[in-house]
Amino acid sequence: MIRFLQTPGPTKKIVLGGLLLVICAAMVITLVPGGVGSNLGFGGPGAGVVAKVAGEDITSLEVQRQARLMLRQQFPRGSAQSSMLLPFFATRAVETLITEKAAVAEAQRMGLKATDAELQDELQHGQLAQYIFPGGNFIGQDEYDNFVQRNFEMTIPQFEERLKEDILKRKLQALVFGSANVTEAALRQEFERKNTKVKFEYAVLSQDDIRRGIHPSEDELKAFYERNKNTYNNSIPEQRKVKYVLIDIPKLEAETPVTARDLQTYYDQHRDEYRVPEQVKISHILIKTPLPGPDGKVDPKGVEEARKKAEDLLKQLKAGANFADVAKKNSQDADSGKNGGSLGWVQRSSIPAPEVAKAAFSLPKGTTSEVINAGYGFDILHIDDTQTAHFKTLDEVKAQIEPILKKDKAARAAENTANTLVNQARADGLDKAAAARGLQVVTTDFFARNASLPGVGPSPQFMDAVFGAREKSPPDMAGLPQGYAIYELLGVKPPATPSFQEIRSRVEEEFKNERAGVLLTQKTQELSDRAKAAHDLKKAAKELSAVVKTSDFVSPDGQVPDVGSMSGAASVVFSLKPGEITGPINGSGHGVVAKVLDKQLPSDTEFAQKKDQVRDSLLQAKQNETFGLFLSNLRQQMEKTGKIKINQQELKALTKAQNTEEGE
Repeated sequence: MIRFLQTPGPTKKIVLGGLLLVICAAMVITLVPGGVGSNLGFGGPGAGVVAKVAGEDITSLEVQRQARLMLRQQFPRGSAQSSMLLPFFATRAVETLITEKAAVAEAQRMGLKATDAELQDELQHGQLAQYIFPGGNFIGQDEYDNFVQRNFEMTIPQFEERLKEDILKRKLQALVFGSANVTEAALRQEFERKNTKVKFEYAVLSQDDIRRGIHPSEDELKAFYERNKNTYNNSIPEQRKVKYVLIDIPKLEAETPVTARDLQTYYDQHRDEYRVPEQVKISHILIKTPLPGPDGKVDPKGVEEARKKAEDLLKQLKAGANFADVAKKNSQDADSGKNGGSLGWVQRSSIPAPEVAKAAFSLPKGTTSEVINAGYGFDILHIDDTQTAHFKTLDEVKAQIEPILKKDKAARAAENTANTLVNQARADGLDKAAAARGLQVVTTDFFARNASLPGVGPSPQFMDAVFGAREKSPPDMAGLPQGYAIYELLGVKPPATPSFQEIRSRVEEEFKNERAGVLLTQKTQELSDRAKAAHDLKKAAKELSAVVKTSDFVSPDGQVPDVGSMSGAASVVFSLKPGEITGPINGSGHGVVAKVLDKQLPSDTEFAQKKDQVRDSLLQAKQNETFGLFLSNLRQQMEKTGKIKINQQELKALTKAQNTEEGE
């Protein structure tokens, strides 16, 4: 689709984080009930094909790729534990791909189409535009290939076909959304639910107060320890004792000289890195042409209107209007328009339209182009500045090169010193080897893996090395972020289970917390029962030493001290009438019983003011629900008519293969 674009120079690394699935997967998974087990698929797809939907194959390779993408979306940083979930995600991936292909097939059956022009608009202005067209400039074909492969594990044709399918699904979704509506009664009910306010008095029991009154005997604590002994097994972690010497790269770096010859040599070897390509600094005013309709045709009247508007703007510029002001008011490129149309410095390869690139690199500085047909709109350029291709001089880049050379020299010196020192330590002992080089030896007490040691800090690399070493092993070397550590293991204390006396204070704390939690639940229930029986919350609170407080008028999204969020367990107060008393409301460290004092329904005026906002929210929820039901019914119909067939053998083999792979 966009292979006509040329390859640019180096680009910044793109970080997506969780943005891996562009294709509505979340909606499909959330909205569609049922599962792959709903179809036995006898006589269906062959080997290597997990499912067939309206004649289209879903292969094992597609499922594996989708499962990996979903796993990476859920666990961006990755871990051994997360990879164990791959079989689960494979099942979800099958479900997602089946429903997506069913939706695409239905859209095609209804005559909907996704054109190349719509694909181009999606690439330039859709969810991924900030990565493929940052600042409106194409990242280049090579980087585009890398981006798609790195983040979606697809070829460009596969990726662009998926985007077209997504466009089709959105068109189908828009048609289905049109059938959703919200009644006035539902609108009023939702508005009152969200905007009704209540005022209540509430009695509070504090777990901390109850805890202070708990004084367990020694026998109770010992019994608690024995009952929970399994939780204390090996709770004292393995500990180790070492001595070590540090080789600090930053310190060596500060002492490392860089000569003029070093600088010249590096510059000569890396001269291409300092090449400045031909580029221009430009501003533009873009007037977009309409996109093709479902039939693939573009409205010629809309194109002509866009041309006339661009020509009128050019007349204003020729009459002396300020380019930046005209761009801010009229350009339909929102990103550059707010900056007076400025695109900054651009290279020829980053301009998608050949006609625009030709004008940008042929006009002299300070001039304005004629109206240019860019294919997707009409463009007017202003050449703010130009720059011919050249190399930066050594003097210009000396400040960049010098720290690189220092770091490189220091790193090599540190590595050589570390290798030499570890060999000497194995032959003569660490103390003697360190003394010969004037280095200080640090000897530790016993420490756990999560300790932070002097000069080392909380280093996983160092701890992995030390805790992986065997007793009486010779001195060894571990890498650190700031250099190296030459260490010798002096002793090991294996994990241990503490005796009752060693952790008596911990046992007492845990005993009190457990007992206080149980008593709080019991007392809050008793408080509610007494208050309801006597129809008197204050009397019951006094009998049980609870503190009585009164809230202000509060809405369902509000917070009340000691009660917490009113959208949680406390939301029950909005369903009660004045004078009614709640059951126990258990929160974090508190038990509460409330009595409704007053209730305020929102006024008709408030309803009129917020009616549209509530309607939009309800309508969106209704539309999503409607589309979900549509997809569910579509799946059922296609399964009944044999248009969806699932190869259960292939699915089981795929899951089994992934389990085996993880086990290895």
